Amino acid sequence: MTVQNHFSATYVEAREKFLKAAQALGMTVGRAFHPYKVGPDGAALSIDSARFSPDNARSLLVITSGTHGVEGFCGSGCQIGLLNDADFLDELRDKAVALLLIHAVNPYGFAHLRRVNEDNVDLNRNCVDFSTAVGANPNYRELDALLLPDTWPPTDADNDALAGYIRQHGERELRETVTKGQYEIPDGMYYGGSSRCWSTQEVKAILGAHLPNFDRLAWVDIHTGLGAQGHGEKIFMREDMSELRRARNWWGADVKQIFEPRSVSAVFDGPLMSTVYDGFPTVEKTTLGLEFGTYETSRVLQALRADHWLHRHPDVSAEQSEQIGRDLKDAFYCDDDTWKGMVFAQTRVIALQAIFGLSGKGD
Repeated sequence: MTVQNHFSATYVEAREKFLKAAQALGMTVGRAFHPYKVGPDGAALSIDSARFSPDNARSLLVITSGTHGVEGFCGSGCQIGLLNDADFLDELRDKAVALLLIHAVNPYGFAHLRRVNEDNVDLNRNCVDFSTAVGANPNYRELDALLLPDTWPPTDADNDALAGYIRQHGERELRETVTKGQYEIPDGMYYGGSSRCWSTQEVKAILGAHLPNFDRLAWVDIHTGLGAQGHGEKIFMREDMSELRRARNWWGADVKQIFEPRSVSAVFDGPLMSTVYDGFPTVEKTTLGLEFGTYETSRVLQALRADHWLHRHPDVSAEQSEQIGRDLKDAFYCDDDTWKGMVFAQTRVIALQAIFGLSGKGD
């Protein structure tokens, strides 16, 4: 099977390929059904998991896809590619490292072509202390109306107003304010929610069902949309210097703390991987966000703005609604064989490096 065949055109196709590959290997498979949402075709939505566990494994490699729903097209393809890679599976057996794949963390967004979940929540901003989160990003209030005007496409006056903000504050401040996460405007961009979402709780439950069997954990969460096309930036999201040193020993000196000025991602609150630090204090943890570039930032932001505008104005023509969905998918997933080969190859290397590190060879 070629790399391109690991990737899918829809959530349903991706899930079928994932389960077929996992079941062929005799993996332990789990399914958490969405409690009240279905796909655009009326079919059930679910977070699926599969564990491959060699005898005597005391270390676990976790790879997640679809935390930001529409980004799941990339992450799912990489997961399926690993399941069809005999040499990769042999490395797991040889090093006695278990593998846990969590497929479609945000199945609603994956199926309905949204980055956020069914409640417009960004799951990577959802693991915060909600008692203090409200008011943490007051600058977003001013930006909301500029980003999501009354009509779409924006008028010349709308574009001029946003350009004026950029002239006054700069593009970097715009990016940091928008993407930091906000907890006041539920139908706004990068909304982090008011409580832990179903997906966030389910991921923690899946980890809780597996982690007690292991002493060491590596977790790679796959994302798309930022950076140079096809390049995977390795993002470390914590201030723990000992864990950062271990991450760089395993994955290379180009692992970037999210706080670094040259990081493609701005600092934000409440990443999904926080769940493993909250609930599993005895497990040694090494986590990594893997961000693959797609297109220029302006195109990605424009597609996101249109999607959120549509969420506020659902009574538009079917043609406009479908076009906005297609544009969002295209912004976060390059349906191009070269790009698919690049992202899978880099994911495979990072997964192999994690196996080596978890086995104690990379310390």
